[in-house]
Amino acid sequence: MGRNHARVYRELADVELVGVADMDTEAAERVAREYGTVAYDTGDLLGVADAVSVAVPTGAHAPVLEQCIDAGVHALVEKPFVDDLAVGRELAARAEEADVTVQVGHIERFNPAVRTLLRILPNLDVLAVDARRLGPPTDRDLDGTVVSDLMIHDIDVISAITDARPGTLGATGAVDGDYATAQCVFEDGTVATFTASRVTRRKVRRLEITARECLVVVDYIAQTVEIHRSEVPEYIESGGTVRHRTESVVERPFVETGEPLKAELGAFIEAIREGTEPEVTMEDGLAAVEFVRQIEGLIGMEEEISARQEVTR
Repeated sequence: MGRNHARVYRELADVELVGVADMDTEAAERVAREYGTVAYDTGDLLGVADAVSVAVPTGAHAPVLEQCIDAGVHALVEKPFVDDLAVGRELAARAEEADVTVQVGHIERFNPAVRTLLRILPNLDVLAVDARRLGPPTDRDLDGTVVSDLMIHDIDVISAITDARPGTLGATGAVDGDYATAQCVFEDGTVATFTASRVTRRKVRRLEITARECLVVVDYIAQTVEIHRSEVPEYIESGGTVRHRTESVVERPFVETGEPLKAELGAFIEAIREGTEPEVTMEDGLAAVEFVRQIEGLIGMEEEISARQEVTR
């Protein structure tokens, strides 16, 4: 993921990619050669950079972000924000005191389909949401449970949609924690269902919103939005008989497609330059992690979490 960040920074206007850092020095040098920059160790990179992306394993987010804050360097931290909520709150307080901008990398907020959705929602009375994030087994290193790896994306998006805290929560898991479902009734009454899988043979990234006025379907992969309105009744005369039929009305609002990562990093840079609050704050990141921990606790993933952290160490 860090390699993609380096690529996008190099492509952004009025941004100079001054360097990269990685514990694997060969990887850092390889990326530096590819994008025409310099490989540093972390301390030296923080001495020459105004802003960085922290795209390291989740367990290393806190110590690296602490270095950034101490150096006065603005940071975008990949999701999940932190492993430990108490540490995350302390980092948030330190960043605010140091006037360091920190944005959390919940990239689906910057998916063009989601941004279109967020413009539609103020006109709708949302009743329920159903999020499915499914995919086949992956050969990449897994950093966390299926809830913190995949479901957290939809947790963040739906939390932004409802703008309310989660209330009643239930969850179940299967396949050694690689398949999970959760159901939540938010404090505003919105009913949410989440499904995340690392064992499903077809990749699905889909969000359905049931409102009093319509059904809205978002496809994250295709970057499309469909609005299904009430059916329109119609009477047709044929051969002396009258038949009744209904026709579905489907609206497809224009979605200006693009790369979510480029939009995310562009928003991060703009927040720094304008001195404004980032679109995804540390408080947003902490809320998502807290929600994840509640779901993992209900499923009983504590042993899996401990085992993964032990492997990371």
